[in-house]
Amino acid sequence: MTPFSRIHIRKFVLLVLLGFTTMTFTSCVDEDEFDDTANGNFEALWKIMDEHYCFFQEKGIDWNAIHEKYQKQVVAGMSDDHLFEVCANMLSELKDGHVNLFSSFDIARNWSWHENYPNNYSDSLINKYLGTDYKIASAIRYKILDDNIGYMRYGSFQSDFGAGNIDQVLLEFAPCRALIIDIRNNSGGLLTVAEKLAARFTNEEILVGYMRHKNGKGHQDFSAMKEQRIKPSNGVRWHKPVIVLTNRQVYSAANEFVKYMRCCHAVIVGDQTGGGAGMPFSSELPNGWSVRFSACPMYDVNKQSTEQGITPDYQVDLTHEDFIRGRDTLIEFARSLVN
Repeated sequence: MTPFSRIHIRKFVLLVLLGFTTMTFTSCVDEDEFDDTANGNFEALWKIMDEHYCFFQEKGIDWNAIHEKYQKQVVAGMSDDHLFEVCANMLSELKDGHVNLFSSFDIARNWSWHENYPNNYSDSLINKYLGTDYKIASAIRYKILDDNIGYMRYGSFQSDFGAGNIDQVLLEFAPCRALIIDIRNNSGGLLTVAEKLAARFTNEEILVGYMRHKNGKGHQDFSAMKEQRIKPSNGVRWHKPVIVLTNRQVYSAANEFVKYMRCCHAVIVGDQTGGGAGMPFSSELPNGWSVRFSACPMYDVNKQSTEQGITPDYQVDLTHEDFIRGRDTLIEFARSLVN
């Protein structure tokens, strides 16, 4: 059984944010010509990944051996469905949530970075803590808990927030003794959102990590490491203790946010994040299918890859006993750190 699942989609063009700028670039790469046959499309896909995917050595993957394994399954005249399955199974060997294969009828994706781990999150518990009188600012739900600790739930970085929105949230939290930012189940979105939010928690420009670009066809052909830095926001900034709640479904841009917040002296509570430290690019096969893949690896301030996730300061799991009693173990642990 492949860890890829398949659902219907419409074809689209992928865009990627490069570095810590606000500029966007189409994430296409030029490829050699291959025939629009089953074998031609397979070979094109294999070569695209061979020359541009960035985590072969880190993950100990023998891409040539994988080629030999799956090329045997490609036969002339095979159906598109069958070819798609073979290609998806080959890509699943990478165990990378940023690797996708898109056709006009299916999408293949990998969820192994979180599916075999405890969820450590419950919507029903979150709704109990927020009650009916919580407030909303863009994609943020927030409330002051009864022990005068601010609680902010940010479930996705797909939606940006206005500067005035986050100003209002932090001003309302001004009387609070500490702030809990809950990003569990946040599978990412826009890096600029993660950067803008983290900028509210530092008073000086700080180094938060590094990134490299693939600059050759070899598996280890990379540019020199380039610094990632966060500059303090011109808006309202938070100066009191902050605790970030995480689980395995924290991925991609949300994974980066945890990396940034650790540099802002936040305390990380929960489970190891899911990772996803390879910024994705895309390319196209002769038959029009699109493939997305990790091409720009990112690192923490110690130049260590965060592709496999970030370990919390306190490993805390949601217990069955607390769930039955209507308590969120992670939120209560965070409150205990303050109290």
